[in-house]
Amino acid sequence: MIWPFKPRFRKQIARIEITGAIASGTRKRVLEALKTVEERKFPALLLRIDSPGGTVGDSQEIYSALKRLRNKIKIVASFGNISASGGVYIGMGAEHIIANPGTITGSIGVILRGNNLERLLEKIGVSFKVIKSGPYKDILSFDRELTEPEQTILQELIDVSYQQFVQTVAEGRSLAVETVKTFADGRIFTGQQALELGVVDRLGTEEDARRWTAELVGLDPEKTPCYTLEEPKPLLSRVLPGSRQLGSGIGAGIDWLEFEMSTSGLPLWLYRP
Repeated sequence: MIWPFKPRFRKQIARIEITGAIASGTRKRVLEALKTVEERKFPALLLRIDSPGGTVGDSQEIYSALKRLRNKIKIVASFGNISASGGVYIGMGAEHIIANPGTITGSIGVILRGNNLERLLEKIGVSFKVIKSGPYKDILSFDRELTEPEQTILQELIDVSYQQFVQTVAEGRSLAVETVKTFADGRIFTGQQALELGVVDRLGTEEDARRWTAELVGLDPEKTPCYTLEEPKPLLSRVLPGSRQLGSGIGAGIDWLEFEMSTSGLPLWLYRP
C-alpha cells in the first residue's frame, strides 16, 4: 500500500500502547499497528506497556513481530505503572527499555490455574460421565483432583515455557541465562531494581522515552511529536465521550472476567496480585 504522506510520518515517532491483560484481541490490534508503522516508514516506535501480562502465545507473537521490525527501525519500550510477566516478554522486543522508578515489573515465570469444583458438585448431587480416548484427555477437568501423572505432565509443560521466557530475557538484555534465573522466580520488583538487575536501561517517564527515541534517529527531541496508532473508537464514544467513561469500570470488570474464563487451564505469563 502506498501512503501519500510518507515524509510527514518520517519526521514523527510512532506510538503503540499495550494496556490490560494480553490476549488475542491485543495481539490482533498490535500486529496490525506494527504493520502500519512499517508501511508508513516511521523511523522509530515508542512502545508504551502498562500490562500485567497474559497468554503465552499472544505475547510471543507480539515479541516476534517487534523483533522483526527492530531490524528496520528503532524501538524503545516505556514501562508504565505495571509491566510484568508477559509485559516484560513483549518489552524484550524493543532495543531499549525505560521504566519509572516505581514501575511494578518482573514476575518472570509461568502460571497455570484450573478450578476444582468436586466438593461443590458432590453437595448438589451433580456428577459427570466421561468417555475419553486416552487417560489425559480430560486433564484439568473441574470435577476432580489432578492425578500425580497429570501434575508431572503439566509441570513439564510449565518448565518448557519458563525456559523459553528466561532465554528470551537473557538474549534481549545480553545477560547470562543463570543470571536471569537468579531473579526469574516469579517475584516482582520496581523499576529501580530492574535497572540494577539489567532488565531496563534507564529510569524515566514516557516523555523521557519519547525524547530518547527522537535522539536515537536524529530528530529534534523538543519538536518531534508522537503519532499514536490505536483502534477506531465506537461511534457512540465519538458522539458522546462521557458514555465511554460511564461504562469503563463495568467494562473493565467484564473484560477481566472473560479473560479469566477463556484462559482457564492455559499456561500464562501473567502477574496475579
